[in-house]
Amino acid sequence: MRILIGCECSGTIRDTFRGKGHYAISCDLQPDDNGETAYHYQGDLFDLLCPENEWDLVIVHPPCTFLSSSGLHWNTRPEGIASGRPQKTLDALAFVERIWAGREFIPKLCLENPKGCISTRSSLGKASQYIQPYEYGEDASKSTGLWLHNLPLLKPTKRFPGRLVRDPTKGYQVERWSNQTDSGQNALPPSDSRAKQRSKTYQGWADAMAYQWDNLK
Repeated sequence: MRILIGCECSGTIRDTFRGKGHYAISCDLQPDDNGETAYHYQGDLFDLLCPENEWDLVIVHPPCTFLSSSGLHWNTRPEGIASGRPQKTLDALAFVERIWAGREFIPKLCLENPKGCISTRSSLGKASQYIQPYEYGEDASKSTGLWLHNLPLLKPTKRFPGRLVRDPTKGYQVERWSNQTDSGQNALPPSDSRAKQRSKTYQGWADAMAYQWDNLK
């Protein structure tokens, strides 16, 4: 298959599909994290996402900074309004819509994003499914939506059990994973690399996609 992975600079999904013998290339405005140039295009996604390239499968991870629920509350705050966040959310939604319009010439398409406003403020509607990294052998929690076109739902592969902590508001034990505090908040401290760390693609997800979406008819 000819596969395009959009908005990926880690090469995680690209390299997993390549390991199964497919032609896969990633694309991002940033360079590849590991210096790959032969199978990574640094530039505009729509330079590659066009009918002339005849992709069999396209998987895109639109930047979630202005789309995810965790950041949308800033849109109504004075500092968020002053920095233009509401318009940046509209621009991000337009980007998503343009990708999704590619269904006209892409046989199989997956758009991935955390919970946010795509499901309520775009024509995509509700995600086809929500997946968690801990359902695919990863020690992490991050509810992420998949919008699927001509692709089957991704099946969980191996559950990674979280540590048990007592939730004082519920009065019983709940599970937490390595990227969470006991209260359920994200455990990563503020840093220049925090956004990139939070948006990383889990290998367990890449493995499931490569094995379950391999040579679909």
